[in-house]
Amino acid sequence: MDDKTKTRILGVIERAPQWLRNDLAAKDPASRARAEEALAAMLVDAIRESLETAD
Repeated sequence: MDDKTKTRILGVIERAPQWLRNDLAAKDPASRARAEEALAAMLVDAIRESLETAD
């Protein structure tokens, strides 16, 4: 993974909304799963953008 991709991923995590952070730490499995899926989608998008701009 290159530095540009790492920077994009870090940016996604830094900008994660508070509801997402709260739900990642939630005891409720459904809330946690929803947050995990949302974060995964955000990361995939950031990685995809990084790969597209690398070409």
